[in-house]
Amino acid sequence: MVGGGFGGFSAIEVAPDGLAFTAVSDNGAFVRGRFRRDADGRVAGITTGPMILLTDPRPVRLAKARNDSEGLAIAPDGTAYVSFEGPARVLRYSALGAAPESLPNPREFLAYPHNAGFEALAIDSNGAVYSIPEELRVFRRPRLLTGQASNAGGDDFPVWRFAGGKWSLAFTLPRQGGFLPVAADFGPDGRLYVLERTFHGIAGFGSRVRSFAVGHSALDQPRTHLRSAVGMHDNLEGLSVWRDAAGMIRLTMISDNNFLPIQRTEIVEYRLGG
Repeated sequence: MVGGGFGGFSAIEVAPDGLAFTAVSDNGAFVRGRFRRDADGRVAGITTGPMILLTDPRPVRLAKARNDSEGLAIAPDGTAYVSFEGPARVLRYSALGAAPESLPNPREFLAYPHNAGFEALAIDSNGAVYSIPEELRVFRRPRLLTGQASNAGGDDFPVWRFAGGKWSLAFTLPRQGGFLPVAADFGPDGRLYVLERTFHGIAGFGSRVRSFAVGHSALDQPRTHLRSAVGMHDNLEGLSVWRDAAGMIRLTMISDNNFLPIQRTEIVEYRLGG
């Protein structure tokens, strides 16, 4: 089934060869494509197939009030996980385009507002899935048991982990400045990379990428790899981290144009040194 307009991209996964990719739009659709690269490995062109609608478990097209797909994580066997902002939840697809199954939804998820749910989604080498809400009113650990939300905007962001058939609060993402998490991916080095953004009105967006070593109950060894000037890029919302033929880690990002003529769909790529 072919979806609607092209745009609104909120997540991207790049294949290990750096050529094939899958992107998810926040209107409940996905697209597959390929990059054309020049001799230096820079993106020189893009080809894509049609937009294809995601379904719910029945399976029918996702209802408009439930189709805000924001995060994408694809396992080596092709199993795809898609996270949604409202209601905050994660669907698991044996393959994109197939009928999904819903992962369990702890009652804590119900407290996230419709437009501030699970933006960031990543899967580690052991198959555990991690999701981070953009929500400002994050949960404090003592209140997780009661399902009560805290309205303390200065709190760190909760990082949820799905493993062994259930969700748990794995640890928190340190809040730093006015940035909010919008995408995540585990790099080939095993670190968790997080794309964050700020919005400055007519001046535009600022973007930052940090990475962390993942422990059993905490994130540590933080590194800041990128902090763009406000307005340098559009609304970057998707992140894929991979290693190129030269052994360098690359950060491939895609922007959400919100289907607005004043915004752009961009593919932005950085190669990390060292």
